[in-house]
Amino acid sequence: MSFTPTPVPGPEAPLKAALRYGAIGLIVLVVLAVAIASAAAGMPGLWGALIGAAIGGGFILTTAVVVLLGAKLPASTAGLVMLVSWVGKLLVAMVVVAVLQNFDFYNRMALFLTVVGALVIVLGAETYGVLRQKVPYVTVPDAEPEPGTGQ
Repeated sequence: MSFTPTPVPGPEAPLKAALRYGAIGLIVLVVLAVAIASAAAGMPGLWGALIGAAIGGGFILTTAVVVLLGAKLPASTAGLVMLVSWVGKLLVAMVVVAVLQNFDFYNRMALFLTVVGALVIVLGAETYGVLRQKVPYVTVPDAEPEPGTGQ
């Protein structure tokens, strides 16, 4: 009988799990939103659901990707990357919404409900993915005893 140790997950395991669960949640949402919005509003509902899923799901999943890619960077650099990506995503979302105001091929209610659903479902799925991971950690005792403890 040989002993094969189970591999210890790396520090990026929760981030990868968050991305995986978030993508699965987004796929499920897209299928449901497209079916419901198409049944309720026809082709404009379909477009509203697809655009809403792209905006909401893309916004949240991009955050998970940026955090995963920035995990090995120094803290200050990772913070800067997060800030720049957040501002960039916000600008892209604002431009997309501004451009969409000029068109009426999509259902606005389907778009709104799908964006909100994507934000809630994808964020919830990512949180579930992070919390489900078991990442070991080690607490190192202090090298010197605290003054006055007598140790």
